[in-house]
Amino acid sequence: MGFEIERKFVLAQPPPQLTGARVLPIAQGYLAVDDDAEVRVRRIGDRHVLTVKRGAGLRRLEEEIELAAAQFDALWRATEGRRLEKRRHVFEEEGVTFEVDVYDGALAGLIVAEVEFASEDESAAFAPPAWLGTEVTGDRRYSNQQLALAGRPDG
Repeated sequence: MGFEIERKFVLAQPPPQLTGARVLPIAQGYLAVDDDAEVRVRRIGDRHVLTVKRGAGLRRLEEEIELAAAQFDALWRATEGRRLEKRRHVFEEEGVTFEVDVYDGALAGLIVAEVEFASEDESAAFAPPAWLGTEVTGDRRYSNQQLALAGRPDG
């Protein structure tokens, strides 16, 4: 299993960088959830993935397994009531890759950005640009899992 080190931010509005950014439609549903772990399935464009995550906050354990479309479809049925849809905009700025998620459906209006890092030192050295808004790293209310289960924390 690998680790992901990422910081998360809530944006007040879409940044101008979204124009021309690569966009990936994402449908995500949760098969199992507890306080320390989650198992989800995701359709990202044409890809289908099963992901297991453990932990919370800045550094989390993560493992992904590619699925065939038929496997995804079979598992997707089990995620009813624990789903979300979003459009992920990916772009680079000053050597940093930003992933900005614009949510659809019941979460429409919510915009969240994530920045992944190779190390905790790199994360600590990152100075967020003002457009990133409020940092919510470690705030479980803004985890995709909780957004799918409980909806928007601010609405």
